[in-house]
Amino acid sequence: MKTILLKLSGPLQAWGTSSHFETRKTDYYPSKSGVIGILAASLGYQRCEDAKIQKLNTLDFAVRIDQTGGLLRDFHTAAKYKRCANGCDRSIKFTKTYTTYRYYMEDSVFVVALSHADNQWIDQIIYALKHPCFAPYMGRRSCPLPADFILPSSNEDALSALRNVEWQAASWYKNKYKNYRAEIYADKDLIPHGRAIMRNDHVVSFSQKERKFSPRFEARTDQELSTSNNSKLGNNEPDFYESI
Repeated sequence: MKTILLKLSGPLQAWGTSSHFETRKTDYYPSKSGVIGILAASLGYQRCEDAKIQKLNTLDFAVRIDQTGGLLRDFHTAAKYKRCANGCDRSIKFTKTYTTYRYYMEDSVFVVALSHADNQWIDQIIYALKHPCFAPYMGRRSCPLPADFILPSSNEDALSALRNVEWQAASWYKNKYKNYRAEIYADKDLIPHGRAIMRNDHVVSFSQKERKFSPRFEARTDQELSTSNNSKLGNNEPDFYESI
């Protein structure tokens, strides 16, 4: 068993599993399908390669919320134009204006654990994450991954590896919450005694013609994190809030 650990942080993230039409929502923590999208892009999979992408569903998945952040609504106004029947560029006419709403998680930090018994396959995924074929992003193209998003891998299962990784929140957040109880969401079979919820989060196809997802079950647990253990929970990354 080998586990990949990823730190997802940045000004904005978007992990929608129920977006429709003009309103593009986001969940409050990363979806398994969204993280599979990061892996598929890094591995160079085309959107139509359903069999390759569906194999990534077999990875064990768990995510810990290290810094909750906030919900941001972005307002857009778009104009729609229509080309007339004769096909001439000069015959393009304005038809209407419509509004869209896009939601993001801002200033959030999550730690994701992905594990599988095939260590060689995990090593291939790690290499792809370090040398991506297509640019991966956190839900939307406007949300790039941080430079330090790959954490050291572990030989433990996904849930154990997640519990043993240091607290990844910013220094100002640790100072504000000396004792913090982090929520953990994982595949149902990783937390067999937990209460399960259903999310439309199992990837069937990323095809642009018809994206398809089916339900998957996940359970919730939590973990207490504290700044008292500085050797384990310390974060040596620069805190940009301190430089302002």
